[in-house]
Amino acid sequence: FADIDAVGHRVVHGGEKFINSTLIDDDVIEDIKDLIPLAPLHNPANLEGIKVVRQYAPNIPQIAVFDTAFHASLKKEAYIYALEYELYEKYQIRRYGFHGTSHAYLLQKAAVMLGKKVQDTNIITLHLGNGASACAIKNGKSCDTSMGFTPLEGLVMGTRCGDIDPAIVLFVQKELNLSADEVDTLLNKKSGLLGLCGENDVQTIEQRSDARAKLALDIMVRRIQKYIGAYMVLLEDVDAIVFSGGIGENSQYVRDAVMDNSIIKNIKSLVIQTDEELQIANECLEVLNWL
Repeated sequence: FADIDAVGHRVVHGGEKFINSTLIDDDVIEDIKDLIPLAPLHNPANLEGIKVVRQYAPNIPQIAVFDTAFHASLKKEAYIYALEYELYEKYQIRRYGFHGTSHAYLLQKAAVMLGKKVQDTNIITLHLGNGASACAIKNGKSCDTSMGFTPLEGLVMGTRCGDIDPAIVLFVQKELNLSADEVDTLLNKKSGLLGLCGENDVQTIEQRSDARAKLALDIMVRRIQKYIGAYMVLLEDVDAIVFSGGIGENSQYVRDAVMDNSIIKNIKSLVIQTDEELQIANECLEVLNWL
Protein backbone atom coordinates (compact mmCIF):
# COMPACT_ATOMS: atom_id res chain seq x y z
CA PHE A 1 0.00 0.00 0.00
CA ALA A 2 3.05 2.27 0.02
CA ASP A 3 2.20 3.72 -3.41
CA ILE A 4 -1.42 4.54 -2.51
CA ASP A 5 -2.04 8.12 -1.40
CA ALA A 6 -5.77 7.78 -0.82
CA VAL A 7 -8.77 5.57 -1.55
CA GLY A 8 -11.92 6.99 -3.06
CA HIS A 9 -15.28 5.29 -2.56
CA ARG A 10 -18.40 5.81 -4.63
CA VAL A 11 -21.15 6.05 -2.04
CA VAL A 12 -24.57 5.97 -3.63
CA HIS A 13 -26.57 7.99 -1.12
CA GLY A 14 -25.41 11.06 0.77
CA GLY A 15 -28.86 12.31 1.70
CA GLU A 16 -29.10 16.01 2.52
CA LYS A 17 -26.03 15.99 4.74
CA PHE A 18 -23.31 15.30 2.17
CA ILE A 19 -23.29 17.83 -0.64
CA ASN A 20 -19.58 17.42 -1.42
CA SER A 21 -17.01 14.65 -1.35
CA THR A 22 -15.65 14.29 2.16
CA LEU A 23 -12.84 12.72 4.15
CA ILE A 24 -14.10 9.59 5.90
CA ASP A 25 -13.94 9.42 9.69
CA ASP A 26 -16.01 7.66 12.34
CA ASP A 27 -18.74 10.29 12.20
CA VAL A 28 -19.03 10.04 8.41
CA ILE A 29 -19.31 6.26 8.66
CA GLU A 30 -22.15 6.60 11.17
CA ASP A 31 -23.90 9.10 8.92
CA ILE A 32 -23.64 6.74 5.94
CA LYS A 33 -25.10 3.99 8.13
CA ASP A 34 -27.99 6.27 9.04
CA LEU A 35 -28.72 6.68 5.32
CA ILE A 36 -29.03 2.92 4.71
CA PRO A 37 -32.88 3.11 4.67
CA LEU A 38 -32.62 5.40 1.63
CA ALA A 39 -30.24 3.03 -0.22
CA PRO A 40 -30.55 -0.41 1.39
CA LEU A 41 -28.90 -2.24 -1.51
CA HIS A 42 -25.96 0.12 -1.95
CA ASN A 43 -24.82 1.94 1.18
CA PRO A 44 -24.11 -1.28 3.15
CA ALA A 45 -21.84 -2.52 0.36
CA ASN A 46 -20.14 0.89 0.21
CA LEU A 47 -19.51 0.70 3.96
CA GLU A 48 -18.03 -2.77 3.59
CA GLY A 49 -15.42 -1.40 1.17
CA ILE A 50 -14.53 1.34 3.65
CA LYS A 51 -14.25 -1.24 6.44
CA VAL A 52 -11.89 -3.46 4.42
CA VAL A 53 -9.54 -0.58 3.59
CA ARG A 54 -9.53 0.50 7.24
CA GLN A 55 -8.61 -3.03 8.24
CA TYR A 56 -5.68 -3.48 5.86
CA ALA A 57 -4.49 0.11 5.40
CA PRO A 58 -5.68 2.10 8.42
CA ASN A 59 -3.39 5.07 7.79
CA ILE A 60 -4.45 5.75 4.20
CA PRO A 61 -6.99 8.59 3.86
CA GLN A 62 -10.37 7.51 2.51
CA ILE A 63 -12.74 9.83 0.71
CA ALA A 64 -16.45 9.31 0.12
CA VAL A 65 -17.71 10.57 -3.25
CA PHE A 66 -21.48 10.68 -3.14
CA ASP A 67 -23.59 9.84 -6.19
CA THR A 68 -26.23 12.31 -5.03
CA ALA A 69 -23.92 15.25 -4.27
CA PHE A 70 -23.87 16.79 -7.76
CA HIS A 71 -27.63 17.34 -7.48
CA ALA A 72 -27.39 19.19 -4.16
CA SER A 73 -27.82 22.39 -6.17
CA LEU A 74 -31.47 21.56 -6.93
CA LYS A 75 -33.88 24.19 -5.69
CA LYS A 76 -36.69 23.23 -3.35
CA GLU A 77 -39.29 23.48 -6.09
CA ALA A 78 -37.29 20.87 -8.00
CA TYR A 79 -36.81 18.35 -5.20
CA ILE A 80 -39.95 18.54 -3.05
CA TYR A 81 -42.73 16.14 -4.02
CA ALA A 82 -46.39 17.23 -3.80
CA LEU A 83 -47.06 15.01 -0.79
CA GLU A 84 -47.81 15.88 2.81
CA TYR A 85 -44.91 18.16 3.71
CA GLU A 86 -44.37 16.26 6.96
CA LEU A 87 -43.17 13.26 4.89
CA TYR A 88 -40.24 15.37 3.76
CA GLU A 89 -39.58 16.78 7.20
CA LYS A 90 -39.79 13.46 9.04
CA TYR A 91 -38.56 10.92 6.48
CA GLN A 92 -36.58 13.07 4.01
CA ILE A 93 -38.77 11.94 1.12
CA ARG A 94 -37.61 14.16 -1.74
CA ARG A 95 -35.83 14.03 -5.08
CA TYR A 96 -32.13 13.28 -4.64
CA GLY A 97 -31.01 12.26 -8.12
CA PHE A 98 -28.22 9.82 -8.92
CA HIS A 99 -25.42 9.22 -11.45
CA GLY A 100 -23.97 12.44 -10.07
CA THR A 101 -20.34 11.53 -10.70
CA SER A 102 -21.13 10.78 -14.33
CA HIS A 103 -23.11 13.97 -14.92
CA ALA A 104 -20.35 16.00 -13.23
CA TYR A 105 -17.70 14.43 -15.46
CA LEU A 106 -19.78 15.00 -18.60
CA LEU A 107 -20.18 18.66 -17.66
CA GLN A 108 -16.41 19.13 -17.38
CA LYS A 109 -15.71 17.42 -20.71
CA ALA A 110 -18.56 19.14 -22.54
CA ALA A 111 -17.46 22.58 -21.38
CA VAL A 112 -14.00 21.97 -22.86
CA MET A 113 -15.47 20.69 -26.13
CA LEU A 114 -17.79 23.70 -26.35
CA GLY A 115 -15.01 26.14 -25.50
CA LYS A 116 -16.94 27.50 -22.52
CA LYS A 117 -16.31 27.98 -18.84
CA VAL A 118 -18.08 25.40 -16.70
CA GLN A 119 -20.08 28.12 -14.94
CA ASP A 120 -21.36 29.38 -18.30
CA THR A 121 -22.38 25.97 -19.64
CA ASN A 122 -26.03 24.96 -20.16
CA ILE A 123 -26.41 21.33 -21.24
CA ILE A 124 -28.68 18.34 -21.03
CA THR A 125 -26.71 15.23 -20.10
CA LEU A 126 -28.08 11.76 -20.84
CA HIS A 127 -26.48 8.88 -18.97
CA LEU A 128 -28.05 6.00 -20.89
CA GLY A 129 -27.24 2.49 -19.77
CA ASN A 130 -29.12 -0.32 -18.07
CA GLY A 131 -29.74 2.40 -15.52
CA ALA A 132 -30.48 5.74 -17.17
CA SER A 133 -30.94 9.34 -16.12
CA ALA A 134 -31.17 12.80 -17.62
CA CYS A 135 -29.87 15.98 -16.04
CA ALA A 136 -30.51 19.64 -16.82
CA ILE A 137 -27.36 21.60 -16.05
CA LYS A 138 -27.72 25.40 -15.92
CA ASN A 139 -24.67 27.60 -15.49
CA GLY A 140 -22.65 24.55 -14.48
CA LYS A 141 -25.11 23.38 -11.80
CA SER A 142 -27.66 20.59 -11.77
CA CYS A 143 -31.09 22.23 -11.77
CA ASP A 144 -33.18 19.13 -12.42
CA THR A 145 -32.68 15.41 -12.91
CA SER A 146 -34.90 12.49 -13.84
CA MET A 147 -34.09 10.05 -11.02
CA GLY A 148 -35.79 10.93 -7.77
CA PHE A 149 -36.09 9.55 -4.24
CA THR A 150 -34.66 6.35 -5.69
CA PRO A 151 -33.10 5.45 -9.07
CA LEU A 152 -36.47 4.08 -10.21
CA GLU A 153 -38.02 7.37 -11.36
CA GLY A 154 -37.52 8.91 -14.77
CA LEU A 155 -36.41 7.33 -18.03
CA VAL A 156 -37.29 3.86 -19.29
CA MET A 157 -34.36 1.65 -18.29
CA GLY A 158 -33.20 -1.91 -18.84
CA THR A 159 -35.34 -3.43 -16.10
CA ARG A 160 -36.80 -0.35 -14.35
CA CYS A 161 -40.09 1.20 -15.40
CA GLY A 162 -39.25 4.87 -14.83
CA ASP A 163 -42.21 7.24 -14.58
CA ILE A 164 -45.61 5.62 -14.08
CA ASP A 165 -48.89 6.61 -12.45
CA PRO A 166 -48.28 5.80 -8.77
CA ALA A 167 -51.81 4.42 -8.49
CA ILE A 168 -50.69 1.55 -10.74
CA VAL A 169 -48.56 0.30 -7.85
CA LEU A 170 -51.57 0.13 -5.55
CA PHE A 171 -53.73 -1.48 -8.23
CA VAL A 172 -51.18 -4.15 -9.13
CA GLN A 173 -50.41 -4.92 -5.49
CA LYS A 174 -54.10 -5.46 -4.77
CA GLU A 175 -55.09 -7.32 -7.95
CA LEU A 176 -52.07 -9.65 -7.95
CA ASN A 177 -51.94 -9.92 -4.14
CA LEU A 178 -48.26 -8.97 -4.08
CA SER A 179 -46.11 -8.11 -1.10
CA ALA A 180 -44.19 -4.82 -0.99
CA ASP A 181 -40.98 -6.71 -1.84
CA GLU A 182 -42.65 -8.39 -4.81
CA VAL A 183 -43.87 -5.03 -6.12
CA ASP A 184 -40.35 -3.64 -5.70
CA THR A 185 -38.99 -6.57 -7.74
CA LEU A 186 -41.61 -6.03 -10.44
CA LEU A 187 -40.82 -2.33 -10.83
CA ASN A 188 -37.03 -2.56 -10.54
CA LYS A 189 -36.14 -5.91 -12.07
CA LYS A 190 -38.98 -7.03 -14.35
CA SER A 191 -40.06 -3.81 -16.04
CA GLY A 192 -38.47 -1.35 -18.49
CA LEU A 193 -37.23 -2.81 -21.75
CA LEU A 194 -37.23 -6.30 -20.25
CA GLY A 195 -40.88 -6.04 -19.33
CA LEU A 196 -41.84 -4.60 -22.71
CA CYS A 197 -40.08 -7.06 -25.00
CA GLY A 198 -38.38 -9.69 -22.85
CA GLU A 199 -34.88 -8.31 -23.40
CA ASN A 200 -32.93 -5.50 -21.77
CA ASP A 201 -29.86 -5.39 -24.02
CA VAL A 202 -30.43 -2.58 -26.54
CA GLN A 203 -27.98 -3.98 -29.08
CA THR A 204 -29.94 -7.24 -29.15
CA ILE A 205 -33.29 -5.43 -29.30
CA GLU A 206 -32.09 -3.33 -32.25
CA GLN A 207 -31.33 -6.51 -34.20
CA ARG A 208 -34.85 -7.84 -33.75
CA SER A 209 -37.58 -7.15 -36.32
CA ASP A 210 -40.69 -7.87 -34.25
CA ALA A 211 -43.23 -5.25 -33.22
CA ARG A 212 -42.60 -5.59 -29.47
CA ALA A 213 -38.90 -4.83 -29.88
CA LYS A 214 -39.66 -1.73 -31.96
CA LEU A 215 -42.30 -0.61 -29.46
CA ALA A 216 -39.85 -0.95 -26.56
CA LEU A 217 -37.30 1.25 -28.30
CA ASP A 218 -39.98 3.76 -29.35
CA ILE A 219 -41.21 4.07 -25.76
CA MET A 220 -37.66 4.54 -24.44
CA VAL A 221 -36.83 7.18 -27.05
CA ARG A 222 -40.10 9.05 -26.54
CA ARG A 223 -39.47 9.27 -22.79
CA ILE A 224 -35.99 10.69 -23.42
CA GLN A 225 -37.43 13.27 -25.82
CA LYS A 226 -40.05 14.30 -23.24
CA TYR A 227 -37.34 15.00 -20.69
CA ILE A 228 -35.26 16.91 -23.21
CA GLY A 229 -38.29 19.05 -24.06
CA ALA A 230 -38.97 19.80 -20.40
CA TYR A 231 -35.33 20.61 -19.73
CA MET A 232 -35.17 22.93 -22.73
CA VAL A 233 -37.86 25.03 -21.04
CA LEU A 234 -35.94 25.05 -17.73
CA LEU A 235 -32.62 25.95 -19.33
CA GLU A 236 -34.05 28.37 -21.94
CA ASP A 237 -30.73 28.27 -23.79
CA VAL A 238 -29.19 24.83 -24.43
CA ASP A 239 -25.57 24.59 -25.58
CA ALA A 240 -25.67 20.85 -26.26
CA ILE A 241 -27.27 17.49 -25.58
CA VAL A 242 -24.68 15.03 -24.29
CA PHE A 243 -25.07 11.28 -24.85
CA SER A 244 -23.16 8.90 -22.62
CA GLY A 245 -23.33 5.49 -20.93
CA GLY A 246 -23.36 2.14 -22.70
CA ILE A 247 -26.39 3.00 -24.84
CA GLY A 248 -25.68 6.69 -25.30
CA GLU A 249 -22.11 6.04 -26.43
CA ASN A 250 -22.70 2.95 -28.58
CA SER A 251 -26.20 3.08 -30.04
CA GLN A 252 -26.33 5.22 -33.17
CA TYR A 253 -29.95 4.10 -33.55
CA VAL A 254 -31.01 5.55 -30.20
CA ARG A 255 -29.06 8.79 -30.68
CA ASP A 256 -30.52 9.33 -34.16
CA ALA A 257 -34.04 8.52 -32.96
CA VAL A 258 -33.79 10.94 -30.02
CA MET A 259 -32.50 13.74 -32.24
CA ASP A 260 -35.13 13.07 -34.93
CA ASN A 261 -37.36 15.94 -33.87
CA SER A 262 -37.85 19.30 -35.54
CA ILE A 263 -36.96 21.19 -32.35
CA ILE A 264 -34.37 18.92 -30.79
CA LYS A 265 -32.38 18.45 -34.00
CA ASN A 266 -31.38 22.13 -33.95
CA ILE A 267 -29.35 21.58 -30.77
CA LYS A 268 -25.73 20.45 -30.95
CA SER A 269 -25.25 16.86 -29.82
CA LEU A 270 -22.09 15.41 -28.27
CA VAL A 271 -21.08 11.84 -27.53
CA ILE A 272 -18.78 11.60 -24.52
CA GLN A 273 -17.47 8.43 -22.92
CA THR A 274 -18.14 8.87 -19.24
CA ASP A 275 -15.40 8.13 -16.72
CA GLU A 276 -16.81 8.00 -13.21
CA GLU A 277 -13.58 6.52 -11.85
CA LEU A 278 -11.59 9.51 -13.08
CA GLN A 279 -14.18 11.89 -11.64
CA ILE A 280 -13.92 10.13 -8.27
CA ALA A 281 -10.12 10.39 -8.42
CA ASN A 282 -10.30 14.09 -9.24
CA GLU A 283 -12.70 14.75 -6.39
CA CYS A 284 -10.40 12.84 -4.04
CA LEU A 285 -7.54 15.10 -5.09
CA GLU A 286 -9.65 18.16 -4.31
CA VAL A 287 -10.38 16.87 -0.81
CA LEU A 288 -6.71 16.05 -0.21
CA ASN A 289 -5.74 19.55 -1.34
CA TRP A 290 -8.09 20.99 1.27
CA LEU A 291 -6.26 19.14 4.08
